[in-house]
Amino acid sequence: MSDPFVPRVGGILSADIAVPEHEREVRFYSRVLSTGQNPLWREDLMNNRGMPIIGLGPRSAECADLPLQWMPHILVADVAASAQRALDLGGRELMHGKDDNGKSQWAVLLDPNGAAFGIIPVASVEAAPATDAAASRDATAGVGCISWLDLTVSDASATRDFYRQVVGWSVQDVEMEDASETYSDYNMLGDDGSPAAGVCHARGVNPGLPPIWMIYLSVGDLAESLRRVRGGASPAPQARIRADVQSLPCGALGTSGPCRERVAVDRA
Repeated sequence: MSDPFVPRVGGILSADIAVPEHEREVRFYSRVLSTGQNPLWREDLMNNRGMPIIGLGPRSAECADLPLQWMPHILVADVAASAQRALDLGGRELMHGKDDNGKSQWAVLLDPNGAAFGIIPVASVEAAPATDAAASRDATAGVGCISWLDLTVSDASATRDFYRQVVGWSVQDVEMEDASETYSDYNMLGDDGSPAAGVCHARGVNPGLPPIWMIYLSVGDLAESLRRVRGGASPAPQARIRADVQSLPCGALGTSGPCRERVAVDRA
């Protein structure tokens, strides 16, 4: 994955969600993400460089129509054109921000599966925040960021084609195996050729996952983050480097709670 802080078509700038019990959610995420000797996230959920990578807001009246799921913000070349292509391909438009001259600035869309995502125009590289050489060589080392993003759906091929046309991603097949049968999931590549996200079939290792974008957030100490998710219990020894967080206070995967969101943590 290339430097997440350098703008590129198909890059993931940030992600946000609006939740009913805002203070409780902020406490939860602050506790889970701020692990390690040098935490990658602050208590206010800014990353350790003071950048607003994830946004957790209260569920106000203007957010009432937004689904209760983390929504990635994807950089595109032309917001208006991408929004129209999404509609033409069976998606929905929930919000569309324009300037005083009617030029599109951002849009919030649903794909045909019901997965929410935002689109914003890609900025010039010159306008991007400066990153040091070490960070550029290993974009996710030592800094809080969205380290990966994936979507699991029943018809991954159709979803692949939807995002290829709406976002401008190109595609790299990833060979998978399920009960001795091979099939392909997909890496979605930004315009620099680096993987930005994954689109997966709801089979193999991914059955039963909801068809929403799941963001992966880097943390300083994965084992401790998992322990905090589980209320202090020791994490299972087989916990993977990229571990699905299934016990959020908002009720991920049908556990009790006022909303249903899904996120993951990733060892930096």
